[in-house]
Amino acid sequence: MICKSSGQVDGIQVGLTLGLENQQGKLNVSLLECGCFLEDLTIKLEGGASWLYQWFVDLFVERIESAVEEAITQKLREATSTLDSSLQSLPKQIPIDDVASLNVSFVDEPVLTNTSIGLQINGLFAATDQTWEPKAYQQHLGTFSCDDPSKMIGISIDEAVFLSASDLYFETGYLQWTVDKIPDQHLLNTGGWRLIIPQLYKKYPNDDMNMNVSLTRPPAMQISPKSIQVTVNAQLTINVLEGGEVIPVEIQASGSISMRGNTLGGKVKLDDFQMTLEWSKVGNLKMFLIKPAIWTVVETVLLPYTNVRLLKGFPLPMIRGFTLVNAKIRYLDSGLVICSDVAYSDDNAHALVLVS
Repeated sequence: MICKSSGQVDGIQVGLTLGLENQQGKLNVSLLECGCFLEDLTIKLEGGASWLYQWFVDLFVERIESAVEEAITQKLREATSTLDSSLQSLPKQIPIDDVASLNVSFVDEPVLTNTSIGLQINGLFAATDQTWEPKAYQQHLGTFSCDDPSKMIGISIDEAVFLSASDLYFETGYLQWTVDKIPDQHLLNTGGWRLIIPQLYKKYPNDDMNMNVSLTRPPAMQISPKSIQVTVNAQLTINVLEGGEVIPVEIQASGSISMRGNTLGGKVKLDDFQMTLEWSKVGNLKMFLIKPAIWTVVETVLLPYTNVRLLKGFPLPMIRGFTLVNAKIRYLDSGLVICSDVAYSDDNAHALVLVS
């Protein structure tokens, strides 16, 4: 005996109320209210002894309606629990390199509107080994909006984020280098300085040299609507055997920010620099003769090395599988805003979800 059935639902209403709050740097989702109501459920049997079975179906239709409503409600509870578990799995830090991590713990409560949700994260750089804690930085940016309302996501980055990176790498001794190979290698031999510093060549004829570069303070950065200005104070020590000269250098540079997928990078170019002689074992030096040589070293060695590091950048916190596309960057006073569309991609190696 074959019996066919068909069903029809008229007027289904599903309602739920969710709670979203920040608990110790992680987002917590809870189901406050949930319900499902079927206005009318019709089940019709055809063929065979359907006239007999139809009577039983009509008798239990209200129980069937209740079972369907409860099943839908249970699925909503399970979905909410799954969402909460995913949010709880979000890390509080994203590793950048062996030195630094990005603190991505949530601060303050989420801000909900009819069309969007606003979340604020700490965003400051922290030492991977927890040996250095960032200081308190003044926050400059408040609410913001994208010039193009069609963009799917907007991210604001306060100047304090970059300052925390500057302080971290300086305090951990990362901003110092020894230069022993440069494109103009003759400048790392006293013979290359024969006409610039004759007494150096006289005292150390044709001896090899190296340069120790160390920053004397964290790089200072200032973002304005028109540009990004960077000031670097460094100490340059020119070593020849046991002799040497220490030359403090102040570099004025301008920078720019760029996006590569979910990675925020940048580059700098040299605008100007000043230098003075702190001490020398070969007597007084004519700094106006030395400056062009040092300028060459800065432009051909220090800036390219710096830009290679800056180009790597750091990843912005994004949910696994989603990548920023067609991103536009706008500079503000003491910060910047990134407005972008979002595309799904399996290649997001720096996803926020499930990264440890």
